[in-house]
Amino acid sequence: MLKSFTIALLSVLTFSSQAVDYEQLKFVPVKADVVTITDDINVPWGMVQLPNQNILVTERSGELKLVKKGSNKTTSISGLPNISAKGQGGLLGVALHPQFEKNHLIYLTFSSPQGEKKGSNTALIQAKLNLEKQQLENIKTLFKARRNTTSSRHFGSRIAIDNKGYLYFSVGDRANRDVNPQDLTKDAGKIYRFHLDGSVPKDNPFINQKDVSPAIYSYGHRNPQGLAVNPETGSIWSHEHGPRGGDEINLIQKGLNYGWPVVSYGINYIGTKFTELTEKEGMEPPLTQWTPSIAPSDMVFVTSDKYPELKGKLLVGSLKYHFISVINYQGDKVISQAKAFKNIGRVRSLMQGIDGYLYVGIDGKGIVRLQPSR
Repeated sequence: MLKSFTIALLSVLTFSSQAVDYEQLKFVPVKADVVTITDDINVPWGMVQLPNQNILVTERSGELKLVKKGSNKTTSISGLPNISAKGQGGLLGVALHPQFEKNHLIYLTFSSPQGEKKGSNTALIQAKLNLEKQQLENIKTLFKARRNTTSSRHFGSRIAIDNKGYLYFSVGDRANRDVNPQDLTKDAGKIYRFHLDGSVPKDNPFINQKDVSPAIYSYGHRNPQGLAVNPETGSIWSHEHGPRGGDEINLIQKGLNYGWPVVSYGINYIGTKFTELTEKEGMEPPLTQWTPSIAPSDMVFVTSDKYPELKGKLLVGSLKYHFISVINYQGDKVISQAKAFKNIGRVRSLMQGIDGYLYVGIDGKGIVRLQPSR
């Protein structure tokens, strides 16, 4: 199914100390088609494209689905562990091992009820994907955040693998901002780094601290739902939800504190302030931030030649305002920003496939491909 869309691109200077107001971003028309791949998925939280160009999708309600090339129907992959799919929790991030064609290994994050206390917390597993039997095998838990909570908010959780063979993934603050993000003995509100086999790198910043998870790489995060590798520099970029304003893009570096909730551009949802500070020594400022909040979802750096207007840009989905933010960057700095695909829907996930096309997961609509029309 084809739907004609107008893409909008307009550069607006942005700095970490200056909020980006989405309403100020105007539109420049560039024609494209939005092609529906499948509408058989309600909340497509994450997706990857397999070497045969089939697409593996995490349905937040707790299903792992396969969309075969040329088909608009999905099939379910069996063998998932117990998942607590409540509120913002469920089956979340997905990534392929760099040697997937040889070992068929994948990584998944989800809200896990495993543990002594009631509730759940974010977990990371590795599993072998048996495509013939359409099931997961040899599941290995690499990490499970401690201290379950009955809160159904702020699980994170994306996965990124860099070109050095490190795996990163995020855990949200679990809606307990005053306890978790700034306390290294608490697992929530952190970004973690592992080797691909799940072992912890010996140079992780907090590896020898008592009662601290050795895999912690950075802390002071609220709800990081975007994580990607900058193809220019190899660095890790993340974005996270602010409360009411103050959505951030951050450059993730070893051992650094990203400030939540001591510093923030956001305010409480009821309109009151919880901090007077937007910067503080020893806490990293964002590369840029959105006020009002756009509710950022996934993010992807575009390297494909199929999109001349988008190549070399960073795309960030907006759940709240139903568009895609197009960010111009140089190295590890944000230079300007634009807006694209107005009214496309609640953008939940973004992917540049191995076929070079961009795919968008949209709540309530499924998955679409952005088809250039020249």
